[in-house]
Amino acid sequence: MFIDEMTITAKAGNGGNGVVRWIHEKGKEFGGAAGGDGGKGGSVVVVGVRDASLLSKYRNKKEFNAPNGEDGRNKGEEGENGKDLEIKLPIGSVITNTETQEKYSLNEEGEKIKILQGSLGGRGNKSFKSSTNVKPTECTEGKIGQEAEFYIEVELIADLGLIGLPNAGKSSFLNEVTKASAKVGAYPFTTLEPNLGERFGYIIADIPGLIEGVSMWVCVPCLIVIGSGMRDIAQSVASGKAWGNMIRR
Repeated sequence: MFIDEMTITAKAGNGGNGVVRWIHEKGKEFGGAAGGDGGKGGSVVVVGVRDASLLSKYRNKKEFNAPNGEDGRNKGEEGENGKDLEIKLPIGSVITNTETQEKYSLNEEGEKIKILQGSLGGRGNKSFKSSTNVKPTECTEGKIGQEAEFYIEVELIADLGLIGLPNAGKSSFLNEVTKASAKVGAYPFTTLEPNLGERFGYIIADIPGLIEGVSMWVCVPCLIVIGSGMRDIAQSVASGKAWGNMIRR
């Protein structure tokens, strides 16, 4: 099943807690403060990939949580930071924070955008040590990571367009090479709007049959921008006159 929109919830990692620890030496039970700070929580990052059907793999997974930072350690060592969570999305995805309406767009393969920031870890007792507080007993907890709901919509741009006369077999070809399920029939104008399919990560568009001199009462408006590598534009506009022009560069 092809999915081009979905809503998810995502949460960045919490910061690890700072801890109270002491240096233990022979003859000195509490030799000094040694509690480390907590690690930072992991952030949530979206990554653009060339896979138009990728959202289908997430249809049963709607919650994404980045790892928390690790609590502080002994000997003043900081806890380990949580790894960033990378969510792979198709190129052309527009990610909208449903609360703030802030939008992020993935336009290139490999592009990465941070949508939620992981939080800082808490302070261990070693960080509180001072000339007036030589044996601090305080520490702080890590901060809570950001959390939000996101609406994801994939704005697909075809890399290749199939243009031809009605009943030329465009839909059948699309079904054969992409496993799409475009409607086919033994009569003109079976395709009333563009169908999309994917082959090796590239989007193929089956464009409705374009013919000259179609009546204003029988029209199938169509505007398709064909892939950046081809720089062709097939445009037909329904009006009182004949169909529009075919523009080639």
